[in-house]
Amino acid sequence: MKKILSFTLTFLLCLTQVQLQAQDKQYLDTDTPGVTSQIFAKGLVSIANRFEFGSVFSPDGEEFYYAAKKRGKDEIWRVRYKNNKWTKPEVVITGKNAGFNDPFLSPDGKRLYYISQYREEENHKRTDYDIWYSERKGDGWSKPINAGPEINTTGNEYYISFTAEGTMYFSTDHYEGNHSIYSSAMKDGVFQKAVKESPAINTDAYEADVFIAPDESYIIFASRRRSGFGSGDLYISFKQNGTWTQAKNMGDAINTGANELCPYVTNDGKYLLYSSNGDIYWVSTEIFDELR
Repeated sequence: MKKILSFTLTFLLCLTQVQLQAQDKQYLDTDTPGVTSQIFAKGLVSIANRFEFGSVFSPDGEEFYYAAKKRGKDEIWRVRYKNNKWTKPEVVITGKNAGFNDPFLSPDGKRLYYISQYREEENHKRTDYDIWYSERKGDGWSKPINAGPEINTTGNEYYISFTAEGTMYFSTDHYEGNHSIYSSAMKDGVFQKAVKESPAINTDAYEADVFIAPDESYIIFASRRRSGFGSGDLYISFKQNGTWTQAKNMGDAINTGANELCPYVTNDGKYLLYSSNGDIYWVSTEIFDELR
């Protein structure tokens, strides 16, 4: 009987350890949230006296990318899952003459997109933000490659997310002087002419930092509207019968008197990550049910 009890206890302990490791691998943080927001990966990713913006897990869940600003410099960082544990964060995209922010991976994980005032020639002056990407090369990434004229303009392009089919959603202030949300379909490896999204999403206010659900069932974005809680709030719209519903403020479960931005939903659809007060926060997507 003692042997049976000992075996059972050992089995349960091993099962618990495996479950914790699986959870660690998936999220970096075993303390998953409910419908109350909390700081994500505190002390590893979200660090005091530094600003963290934007985040994305790789398709296989074994990499986590985010941007961090310290002493006025924006860089893109990565944490990897190796040998059954997460590594220490490392800088993967940086530069002397430009910052790099708003990281997002292509659906196949082979390209890392971001925004930057990067210039390909040292004597070329660039004041606006473009969308760039790097191609995966072993454990690293290539030099920045411009996303092209159907995406980038002489204005500022911000933030990036993708549908499962490769359509890019982003924002630009080129056409109307204030940021609005656009999308560009991918066809034969080439981005098509960008199209402005619905008035249910875009208003005369600032709209940017857009996350599109892979199946385009919902869209989350940052906006600065007079009816908001603070300097910038997160809003959500759902697609019903092929049409976007009127965007709703996501409420005080997320939005505060500060600026909320950079939304991202984990690959399994369970958690919303976003930036606020200089850190990355996360919350269960169960809150979506009350907003539908």
